[in-house]
Amino acid sequence: MSNDRILSPQFRSRVMSAAEAAALIPPGANVGVSGFTGAGYPKAVPVALAKRILDARLAGQKFKVSLWTGASTAPELDSALAIVDGVDKRLPYQSDPVLRNKINEGSIEYTDIHLSHTAQLAAFGFLGKLDVAVIEVTGITEDGKLIPSSSIGNNNTWLDLADKVILEVNTWQSAALEGMHDIYSIALPPHRTPIPLVKPGDRIGSPYLTVNPEKVVAVVETHTTDRNSAFSPPDEASRKIAGHILEFFAHEVKAGRLPENLLPLQSGVGNIANAVLSGLNEGHFENLTSYTEVLQDGMLEMIKSGKLTVASATAFSLSPKALEELNRDLARYSKNIILRPQDISNNPELIRRMGLIAMNGMIEADIYGNVNSTHIMGTRMMNGLGGSGDFARNAFLSLFMTPSTAKGGAISCIVPMASHVDHTEHDVQVLVTEQGLADLRGLSPKQRAKVVIENCAHPDFRPALWDYYKRAYARADGKHTPHLLTEALSWHQKFLDSGRM
Repeated sequence: MSNDRILSPQFRSRVMSAAEAAALIPPGANVGVSGFTGAGYPKAVPVALAKRILDARLAGQKFKVSLWTGASTAPELDSALAIVDGVDKRLPYQSDPVLRNKINEGSIEYTDIHLSHTAQLAAFGFLGKLDVAVIEVTGITEDGKLIPSSSIGNNNTWLDLADKVILEVNTWQSAALEGMHDIYSIALPPHRTPIPLVKPGDRIGSPYLTVNPEKVVAVVETHTTDRNSAFSPPDEASRKIAGHILEFFAHEVKAGRLPENLLPLQSGVGNIANAVLSGLNEGHFENLTSYTEVLQDGMLEMIKSGKLTVASATAFSLSPKALEELNRDLARYSKNIILRPQDISNNPELIRRMGLIAMNGMIEADIYGNVNSTHIMGTRMMNGLGGSGDFARNAFLSLFMTPSTAKGGAISCIVPMASHVDHTEHDVQVLVTEQGLADLRGLSPKQRAKVVIENCAHPDFRPALWDYYKRAYARADGKHTPHLLTEALSWHQKFLDSGRM
């Protein structure tokens, strides 16, 4: 493999195999790795580490590490280490099915953290000492600067905190990524000052990551693609949800509460989010901007069409087809895209300052507007909170969206009481399903319940929700937020017992 991407003689002298680099990671280590939504994660060292762990286990030796990332990664990292029971603790977000099963069976500890909080928690030692960082980069300059890859996440923090650093230089990543990044590190209290960023397109930092070269113990060369799943075409429910949201935006513009080009957009990942972006691309809104965590297929299409003038994120989250197109013509997109550390992309100060429109998915919401984003039936972790809380609490507009039913209609996604609450009613302004949109701003809990049931619940479950609410109001001692505590979670228990709510 060529050393064309490793221009620094000092770093070039530390090139070794993935197996040799993995041998430098001791049992019990806290390992901080790059990676955010299947982009920019190390591909070779984790697989080599998994083999080393398996060999140790076969020899009767215990070998686990704790794994810190930016967000979710890919099978070569999360699955590889989970399969060999090599993960003791994982944070701050994941979406891997093998890892998820291990978390829910109790064999892996999982700390679900607001993504904007992770770097600060790590810097103050609340997560323990960071022993090793394994970071993918696109290249290394002659003077030792690191050209970031397709995600930033917590990379700058891991490079600063780790005792030892292993770099993966991935030549599959386009060299045209150089210059797309904006690395700005936030000072810790009590030395923190305002972040000098007021618009999504502002650049306030450096295009390069930096590391103390004395900490770099290994450089591994790779040539391997990022891995993300293809998005399904928007189904009828997704298109209806998108339609309700676009109609709402038009209404808010007409009422003078949004400018004609809206406000900077934040969008979660998934088919519903892409349906909304597709609707915006086909609609009449122009000169849109985005300040978000991840840049997905719909935003790429909006940049191509000219609808989206700038997209600021911390990572790409693209289907294989979109990723191939991006890499083929990266120079075309580079002037419209900025990648930042996640404690900047998700920073509450900036979200509040710019007045974002936050659109995120959910698992369920209750009739009073409390939202569950993370747990199935109250106990089983799905993926994690991610950055949704960073945006929901601080955005100008906070929308949560989901189809009104799941499991072929067996589950209502609007329930009397959410089985787990990630976003309280105070952080949820708008709920949207294919049935309609509930604008909850300024409403009391009782008023919210009526709007949510009427506008968002599926007709098959609406009568039962009305029945619950009316009986709760008649019988509850407190009529501010009426509940029947003996029945509030009975819908979930009924599903567990019978397979249908």
